Amino acid sequence: QVQLVESGGGLVEPGGSLRLSCAASGSISSISAMGWYRQAPGEQRWFVALMNNRGVTSYADAVKERFSISRDNAKGTVYLQMNSLKAEDTALYYCNARLWDGFNNRDYWGQGTQVTVSS
Repeated sequence: QVQLVESGGGLVEPGGSLRLSCAASGSISSISAMGWYRQAPGEQRWFVALMNNRGVTSYADAVKERFSISRDNAKGTVYLQMNSLKAEDTALYYCNARLWDGFNNRDYWGQGTQVTVSS
């Protein structure tokens, strides 16, 4: 199992940038992928971006070309560089880690960090 702690959220104007960080602790070597999800008020939690242990990335269409995910597998950290932020990016951003225990995948979540894009 792992524990995840996000940081880096805050208030930013449209067009601005933020860099989110997530630090994992525990069974780091069992993590197969890490990523980011977000949830706006009244909406479900949506996938944003991920990177697996091979460095393969995936992005939601809404953030592609604006956001960039990176990882340090050894340290168990994942980052989300967010550029050209829009009001619709406002949400609580959650860090996700997927662990493989030899039989199943299991997801772990951080507490979230708030990103607010507003003038």
